[in-house]
This record gives sequence, structure tokens and C-alpha cells, in this order.
Amino acid sequence: MSILIIEDNAQLAANLYDYLEACGHSLDAAPDGLSGLHLASSRDYDAILLDWNLPRLDGLSVLRRLRGEAKKKVPVIMLTARDQLADKIDGFESGLDDYLVKPVALPEIEVRLRSLVSRRKQSAVPDDVLVVGDLRFDLRTMEARRGGRRVVLTRTGRRLLELLMRESPHVVTRTRLEHATWGDDGAPGTDLLRSHMYVLRRAIEGDAEKALLHTVPGAGYRLCGLD
Repeated sequence: MSILIIEDNAQLAANLYDYLEACGHSLDAAPDGLSGLHLASSRDYDAILLDWNLPRLDGLSVLRRLRGEAKKKVPVIMLTARDQLADKIDGFESGLDDYLVKPVALPEIEVRLRSLVSRRKQSAVPDDVLVVGDLRFDLRTMEARRGGRRVVLTRTGRRLLELLMRESPHVVTRTRLEHATWGDDGAPGTDLLRSHMYVLRRAIEGDAEKALLHTVPGAGYRLCGLD
């Protein structure tokens, strides 16, 4: 496995590096949050060991920016002295995959890494399949499904859905949606985007299904499976 260690304790980082390297893994290490975020964003790792109390940028901020701005789904284990339930909840809600409280035996860390990476590979979704909640959009076949139901989309609906799913759960402005659909000239009519969004909402949300597509007044639209 290729593993990134983001840890400011030089002795602990060295111990982790030596032990995991002896187990046959490939390692990089960063002594602070900013340099760790740069490595994690610019390279592909199988897993990341992340400390919370880091200089320059704390571990939770690294995690949030990694999941948000960088769109990285790499498995992350928080390795920290923080043992409060509130901290664990914050971590998992921000996108953590596992949480270990120091001190932890090195063999346990290695076993957790192997287990986490193995589960992630078994459940991996191809890059050309977008998933939000129970909605899947296969860009290879241009077929969308919600649960076991096939979602029938227009050509414009497919363009809008792809952008909304790629940006989920963030808001996509009307201007971006119009540009993605009609190019630099924008929508030919003032209510045309609204009409297409209405049709898209009807297509992806059946009578008894949870709402996924949300209008954000004055801003645009967002697709979110958590609301």
C-alpha cells in the first residue's frame, strides 16, 4: 500500500514510517497540515494516517479540505490523543473512515490500514459512475437509476444531472447550469432552466422517494442525499 503519514511528532512519525515500511508499504510523511494537504491533494495514496493537532493547519481542516476542495476519497484514519466523543463525531461527520486514540500498538494500525483499504477496494465505484444517496448515474451508458428504478432523462436533463452530481452537495449557480447546458449564450428563455429543473426533479423523485434536488433561493440548485 501507498500510505501518507501526516504527523508533527517526529519520533512517532519515524516509528510509524519504519514499521510500515518493514511491512512492505510505500511511505510519504509530512510534519504539518499544509504540507500534508498538498501531498494528499496532488498524489494518489491508498490510505492516510492523520494527526489532529498539527501546526499550520489542524487535522480536521485538512480532512475537510481534502474531501471538499480536493474531492479526494482516499481512506483516512485519524490518529490522535483526543478521546472525547464530540471529537470523534466531528471527525466522522467530516469524512473520516476510522479513529484511533493514542497510544496505539503499531501492529493494530497496520491491520486497520489493510482492512480499511481492502473494504474500500471491494466497494469502489468506477470514476465514471456518479453516486448521490441512492441515485446512480453511469456516464458510460448514460443510464440513471434510483434504487431499482430506472430514471428516464432528457438530453438536457442528463447534462444538468451530471453537473449537479459532480458538485454535490455544493450549490450550483443558475449561471453555471445554463452555461453547461446552452454554452456562452445562456438559456434562450428566462424560465427555460426552471422548466428543465422541474422535469429533472419529477424524473429523479418518485411520489414516495426522499427529496434529492433542492432549490436554493437566490443562488441556484444542489443535489444532496443528506437533507
